[in-house]
Amino acid sequence: MKIAVFSTKSYDKESLEKHNIKGALSFTYFEESLNKKTTNLALGFNAVCVFVNDKLDSETIKKLAKNGIKLIALRCAGFNNIDLETAAENKITVVRVPAYSPEAVAEQAVALIMTLNRKTHKAYNRIREGNFSLEKLIGFNLHNKTVGVIGTGRIGEAFSKIMQGFGCKVVAYDLYENKELIKIGVDYLPFDELIKTSDIISLHCPLTPETHHLMNKKTFSKMKKGVMLINTSRGALIDSADAITALKSHKIGYLGIDVYEQEEKLFYKDLSEDIIHDDLILRLISFPNVLITAHQGFLTKEALEQIAKITIENISNFEKNIKTENEVLIAQ
Repeated sequence: MKIAVFSTKSYDKESLEKHNIKGALSFTYFEESLNKKTTNLALGFNAVCVFVNDKLDSETIKKLAKNGIKLIALRCAGFNNIDLETAAENKITVVRVPAYSPEAVAEQAVALIMTLNRKTHKAYNRIREGNFSLEKLIGFNLHNKTVGVIGTGRIGEAFSKIMQGFGCKVVAYDLYENKELIKIGVDYLPFDELIKTSDIISLHCPLTPETHHLMNKKTFSKMKKGVMLINTSRGALIDSADAITALKSHKIGYLGIDVYEQEEKLFYKDLSEDIIHDDLILRLISFPNVLITAHQGFLTKEALEQIAKITIENISNFEKNIKTENEVLIAQ
């Protein structure tokens, strides 16, 4: 089976080739992202393998179908970048990697919290310049703080357990309560109560029409003054313009994001010699209490290995006409 792999980085190629036992599948790698302008690259292939910032809207999928594509294999858990209805109408199967290393993303969220709080990034830069002053590096104890977790799937569960290890009181909100978390003392609260009482709020929910801009002017107004907000899930959970207003008024005291609403135009690219035209991210970068990483939460050796293994397994099962739970179906 011939697969066109889009948005390829060195680590993608290395991990896929390592687990492509005896070359059972034929991968061709493209650095370009997949969208309506690059579908011609998929000519002659049976499947495409894509990542979070590839844009498979209705027009793109129709072009892929004309090119003979029968399978879209995601190298990630989220699938909000794919028009599932158009895929189904064109008899294209969509598969994903629902869980690869929840600890990887959970630990990235913790890294953002610790860096923002104890300002280790600023201390590192100071000392490299011979500045050993401790002025303006004051943090706070995580112990006894209330941490609100929105979304308690596997990543939210892993994150909750880590924060309990710091001695935090962990509260949660999800449409479906996680019984394992209840057993270890996590309290589920109504959404409004969680955002009103939490010192730190961490987002671990999928992006759906209901969660789009979940964090907005209205929700920010209900939070504690100086709240820390962390997002390692999907960028559009936060209304960036409203977040900037909340930062300026000091309602948000700290913002750590590994994802961004318009990241497909920025992330995974070296733009150090370019003019960045996204005014929102430039404004966010300018705040001293904002920390942005470029969607690297998944980037551990263990996670890459699992992504490659499951992606190859998904493609092989499709080739053998084996149905799996990793197939993405349209919600009925």
